Amino acid sequence: MAKQNVLVIDDERDIRELLSITLGRMDLNVDAAANVSEAKRMLAEQHYDLCFTDMRLPDGTGQEIIELIARQYPDTPVAMITAYGNVEAAVDALKAGAFDFVSKPVDINMLRRLVQTALKLAEEKQSGGTPAQGRLIGDSPAIAEVRARIEKLARSQAPVYISGESGVGKELVARLIHEQGPRAQGPFVPVNCGAIPSELTESEFFGHKKGSFTGAHADKDGLFQAANGGTLFLDEVAELPLHMQVKLLRVIQEKVVRPIGGRGEIAVDVRILSATHKDLARLTQTGQFRQDLFYRINVIELRVPPLRERRNDVPKLAVRILDRLAEQSGIAPPRLKPEALQALTEYDFPGNVRELENILERAVALCEHEVIEVSDLMLRPSSSSSVSRPRDEEEEYEDDEEDFAPGEGVGLDDYISNVEREAILKALKETRYNKTAAARKLGITFRALRYKLKKLAID
Repeated sequence: MAKQNVLVIDDERDIRELLSITLGRMDLNVDAAANVSEAKRMLAEQHYDLCFTDMRLPDGTGQEIIELIARQYPDTPVAMITAYGNVEAAVDALKAGAFDFVSKPVDINMLRRLVQTALKLAEEKQSGGTPAQGRLIGDSPAIAEVRARIEKLARSQAPVYISGESGVGKELVARLIHEQGPRAQGPFVPVNCGAIPSELTESEFFGHKKGSFTGAHADKDGLFQAANGGTLFLDEVAELPLHMQVKLLRVIQEKVVRPIGGRGEIAVDVRILSATHKDLARLTQTGQFRQDLFYRINVIELRVPPLRERRNDVPKLAVRILDRLAEQSGIAPPRLKPEALQALTEYDFPGNVRELENILERAVALCEHEVIEVSDLMLRPSSSSSVSRPRDEEEEYEDDEEDFAPGEGVGLDDYISNVEREAILKALKETRYNKTAAARKLGITFRALRYKLKKLAID
């Protein structure tokens, strides 16, 4: 197999020699250039599988090189070599299309990991798979654009901020970015930042050593160590407490973590993807989210459209969801009557794809003879008002949602499931476990009861 070619562009001879020796030991062909004009000539004459460029060069900047490669040689990953702590330059490079960045003085182990990750891109391109096509369902222009962006972002190591309303599928988008990129063989670690108690965030993210605090009975790796070599997905990143935002910024910039009670720092190779349904830019203005962290995680933003902006995708989504529900329940796939499908297509879905799943799951339980009527959908009558609410009214609505607490540490879905389980068990007990009689007592069909027994794992 032919050796892969790497181009190193730096005006410092020591850096060129260090990179050339290190990369040569990885069985790579290495060419070196000392300035922009020399690099342009070499790029025109030779195909390179990877390129490193310094930020400041005698006759130009590394930014010129990155933009040139992104424009003329898009299959060549390029990494920026920056001065230590120069975050602005690194962010600009990533926005211009750089694959990743390396800080001076160059950490050899980190450099090797970056090279291995970058060179996997060629293998990913040759495989030609597009998992987003099968899992991100729909033919609308809006979702086609998201697919194209996912494919492009998967080739980079830049932090991506995935924005969108609740229920649009932000975690699915994050998984697809991970699975289509060179880190696909590494772990994908999703974490809901709002679900971690404030006092435990540092231990959860960075780990701790035995005896470092009361209850630390053994060493524990944090989420960054768990995601090493892969991707860490920070869902609802707006919920991170301010003290943790400072520490997270440092880890992203320096790529090291220090466990609580640990004496040394541990290098981590993790790509950061983040998401929230809140307006992060607005939260930075009110001081609820650090502006420097916002700029660091929001190098590239990917907006996932709400379902009402891609109504033509609803029929395909509905069929796929119904097939999955039928398979899980061991029944024939229910069919939507034309009027029911029309009602779904015209509905605004304030809860987006997640709400569509809930509506269809309920309809499957209520419908007769595997045919879903409009009445089985139980759609909200005036959903459009939720879309056009003014900003202050929307915030008041969100605050009301936060005030609703079904139980200590219990989510709404779990709460509803518990209520259903108690009601069903009570009805079964009162009817001496006669399912037909219990269904009649509950005011639902026998089929709906059978479905709920399976869903709630009631034997």
